[in-house]
Amino acid sequence: MNRKKITRGNTIRRSTRKWFPLFLGPVVCAFIIGFVWPFVQGIYLSFCQFKLIADAKPIGFGNYVRAFKDAAFAHAFWYTALFTVVSLVLINVLAFTVAYVLTQNIKGSNIFRTVFFMPNLIGGIVLGHIWSMIFDGILSKFSTSIVMDSKYGFWGLIILMCWQQIGYMMIIYIAGLQAVPEDMLEAARIDGATKSQALFKVTIPNVMPSITICMFLTLTNGFKLFDQNLALTNGQPIVMQEGGAAIKTTEMLALNIFTTYNNSSPNAHGTAQAKAVIFFILVAGLGLAQLAYTRKKEVQQ
Repeated sequence: MNRKKITRGNTIRRSTRKWFPLFLGPVVCAFIIGFVWPFVQGIYLSFCQFKLIADAKPIGFGNYVRAFKDAAFAHAFWYTALFTVVSLVLINVLAFTVAYVLTQNIKGSNIFRTVFFMPNLIGGIVLGHIWSMIFDGILSKFSTSIVMDSKYGFWGLIILMCWQQIGYMMIIYIAGLQAVPEDMLEAARIDGATKSQALFKVTIPNVMPSITICMFLTLTNGFKLFDQNLALTNGQPIVMQEGGAAIKTTEMLALNIFTTYNNSSPNAHGTAQAKAVIFFILVAGLGLAQLAYTRKKEVQQ
């Protein structure tokens, strides 16, 4: 009997090795064509001056020098960083709160989950235009609009981002809360722990894998935000600096790269590509650092 099982296992392994390249090959090819090659080409173009890829001429680090000297790019970085921190905290706190409430056996919890998740199904451009009309309708009482004041633009983007993403993060938190071992919660209750003590000492440590995922998604989504920024404020209002540089006060990094690329300057495409490489390094570095930090906090069950 054991000999038959060993023979069958060897046959399965040989069959797996035989067909493995057939299934893995297309995936690897698609990854190389769709990501690796464009990424390598993008790094090369960041060191070139070009209008078309075929006409690219290497110019060294000139594009990176222009990118770092661009006051609008520096402003977009700090604006995006502030936006990401605020949205990360608000989205995760509110999503966890909603998920925690909806896992307390309340009536109609499935309906509430559906309602909270639905905004995530709407595209960013559509959301931006919808909320632009809502905000302009509210702010018209104060003789202003969402694009006339950078403060309103910032909080408008925060509200839009929270409204769209809380439902998605809520689903991830619900999955984590439902996976918390019931025997641990029961032991905490027997030991006399209050609900708040059980939440912070038992529930949250066991939900850390979900917190890791949600923080990573909100962090990267905050830095990569583009379509909502374009549709809601388009970077407005504009402030002129003393040197004559125009700063779009609600412009985030992705929109700044897009705006730079569509500039009429002969170095616009190369500078935008250099900004894109810096943008990638920034987001990848912060994302990996956050993953490394929060994974250390996860409880091994």
